Amino acid sequence: MRNDEVLKVKDIAALLKVGEKTVYSMAQSGELPAFKVRGQWRFSKKDIDEWIEQQKTSTQDLGGQK
Repeated sequence: MRNDEVLKVKDIAALLKVGEKTVYSMAQSGELPAFKVRGQWRFSKKDIDEWIEQQKTSTQDLGGQK
């Protein structure tokens, strides 16, 4: 996967191993970096990779607990 790739909800759900409804909810609430194209959520692979790294860091800061 290229870093500048744009992903769909189903791609993010598979990547994060969560349901598509969870991805929709996280995108709508601003928890995940996302944007809409004609009403459909899209995700930048680069932004998602950065978000994952931030989540790892924040989890480590809390001693491995969320």
